[in-house]
Amino acid sequence: MCVSEAVIDDGLVIRLAGRGDGVTADSRHVPLTAPGDVVDPYGVITRGPHHVDPPCKHFPRCGGCELQHVDDDSYAGFVSDRITGALRAQGLGVPEMAPAHLSPSHTRRRATMRAERIGKRVVLGFNEGSSHRIIDLAQCDILHPALFALVAPLRKFLLELMREKRAAGVQMTLTDQGVDLLLEKVTADGLDAAEALTAFAQAHNLARLSIDDGDGPQARWEPAGVTVTLGGIAVGMPVKGFLQATADGEAALLAAVSEAVRGAGTIADLFAGLGTFALPLSANAKVYAAEGARDPALALKLAAARGGRQMLVDHRDLYRRPLDAKELARFDAIVLDPPRAGAKEQMIDLARSDVARVVYVSCNPQTFARDAKTLIDGGYRLERILPVGQFRWSTHVELVGTFTK
Repeated sequence: MCVSEAVIDDGLVIRLAGRGDGVTADSRHVPLTAPGDVVDPYGVITRGPHHVDPPCKHFPRCGGCELQHVDDDSYAGFVSDRITGALRAQGLGVPEMAPAHLSPSHTRRRATMRAERIGKRVVLGFNEGSSHRIIDLAQCDILHPALFALVAPLRKFLLELMREKRAAGVQMTLTDQGVDLLLEKVTADGLDAAEALTAFAQAHNLARLSIDDGDGPQARWEPAGVTVTLGGIAVGMPVKGFLQATADGEAALLAAVSEAVRGAGTIADLFAGLGTFALPLSANAKVYAAEGARDPALALKLAAARGGRQMLVDHRDLYRRPLDAKELARFDAIVLDPPRAGAKEQMIDLARSDVARVVYVSCNPQTFARDAKTLIDGGYRLERILPVGQFRWSTHVELVGTFTK
């Protein structure tokens, strides 16, 4: 049957929506399509120039990735569009947008997976999209090789620790000393279990092996203190401590932040974590670092002291006790990297302040846009945004926004 030109135009996929599905010119949402594809009235897809073969055999079932079927140009466009769409939803204009930075494949240095024992075998991997079913990973194109190398050995090891039809959590983070492994909802009591944990950790050169059986994580193997190096200084890594998803993404975020605060003599780093930004910035400026979680705050304080950095670390809940205008007035620049919920409470005082530069690192375009509106209504100007896609092939988007007053 001959398809008219009008029908082809209506069926052209013109963009990717927030969840990664393609949107046609006639506003249909079609999963697993790429910009430039054509979808006929019966749902038949004709591939366009931006539709590629996914590299992983588990795609699209595995929920770890949503966009392996699009090329890098389209993926970069999606990352940027998520941000511009959020800004426009708040009635804001779009500033200068740097080209989106995309982390390469095989670079994810932290991951959370699930395991389940079924009879005499264990399945281990990410959940299937919109499901509790686990995709038993035989391949993964996002994980760092050091993490993926543990998947097969863990299946065999977890068989000894898990009961039938029970699920467990597996968290892996690549640190200076190797992989920091946390197993949740497993039981490892008695001498035999303790010896098995030690043998597994030694055989796979783990930095640390921790167990959480419901009473909180406990390190069962840690031959040396586990650290991550930030700004040239080794920082103690708490169990379940936060680290940027890829070293490449961290470097891109840090470069943008450093450029934005260049020349500032006094800087406040809010929601500082382990010091991803505070430690590098403290090499050339006096830094005040505020962090609400006790363990990261303590680790950062000790690291800064060892490194001889000009830094004051404050264990402070910025949601309950944000910095007021008088406190903010001490700084030439403010850097903040809040959780996904954003920094609504801190924005009120920040918008009233006279701090010349505010650099906002965000992992949620919607809450960033909400907070950006507060700053702009207070007299700030959003100068520039760097979009970052360090969660390769996912719909998770990060950014660095630079504001001036």
